[in-house]
Amino acid sequence: MDYASGDVYIWTPIIIRGQRRSAHSLIDMQQHKIWFNGELIPFEDARIHVLSHVVHYGSSVFEGIRCYHTERGSGVLRLREHMRRLIDSAKIYRMEIPYSLDELEAAVLETIRDSGLESCYIRPVVFRGMGSLGVNPLKNDVETVIAVWEWGAYLGAEALENGVDVQVASWNRMAANTFPALAKAGGNYLNASLVKMDAVLNGYTEGIMLTTDGYLAEGSGENLFVIRDGVIHTAPVGMSILPGITRESVLVLAEKLGYEVRETRMPREALYVADEIFFTGTAAEITPVRSVDKHTVGSGKRGPITEKIQSAFFDVIQKGDDPYGWLTMV
Repeated sequence: MDYASGDVYIWTPIIIRGQRRSAHSLIDMQQHKIWFNGELIPFEDARIHVLSHVVHYGSSVFEGIRCYHTERGSGVLRLREHMRRLIDSAKIYRMEIPYSLDELEAAVLETIRDSGLESCYIRPVVFRGMGSLGVNPLKNDVETVIAVWEWGAYLGAEALENGVDVQVASWNRMAANTFPALAKAGGNYLNASLVKMDAVLNGYTEGIMLTTDGYLAEGSGENLFVIRDGVIHTAPVGMSILPGITRESVLVLAEKLGYEVRETRMPREALYVADEIFFTGTAAEITPVRSVDKHTVGSGKRGPITEKIQSAFFDVIQKGDDPYGWLTMV
């Protein structure tokens, strides 16, 4: 015990390990090494203590990144932007990552190459480990981990064409100046988990959150776009949404295709009179919404503007047609 601060330090080497298979099977993942604090180690050795700060307080920041097998070879989509956001998230939460942006990028590429995967999902995570067991995390170690695995379409392969059915969530997106929305932090996703679980248990694929003052925000793990009369609308970053990297990519693609995009506040009922709606995200990619609260969106399937934006996006990630410099080749 540090008698001056009252903090208790625990050093007993107890570990936690996954016991149940999930959507990305542990059996499939065990063949790949994990980059842990600067070195690649076997899957089974990537362990943390049950009294790590992150277990009790959700003190982590992370990224979701995709590597695609394009016609030009394997390429990571917007690697630098993702790793910069990881560093920014850590900075907001006063976590000092002991690796530079270039070193983190190199670590991602090293992990992919070692896995032998041509396409994969990439999960860098920075978290508070052992140290004091209390709310103050400043004396706890900062750990950095990168894992990769195979992962298909997040909301289902057919959803990319046919769309998904969603509900407006009963849980709001957090208010400004409560949690930092610009940080992709583990604790923030407790809110998202409530939204996702409620949607699934109610027979929907996803939920759409409102802000605390009733305007459209985003899905549990996706940004939201609403199309009406040929104009594309999305919530501005200042409305407690995560500044999505796929969202920003869509803004670029939409402008190139000649569409008007407005970052603006939208009321809930805009969903019910929309011509098209789609989600964006690294996992979800660009997924159309076919109904909201059992209101059919447009024709009840992917709309023409969504399809054109999807097509432009897939030209990058499938063909490797990348005039934007978004792909980092493995």
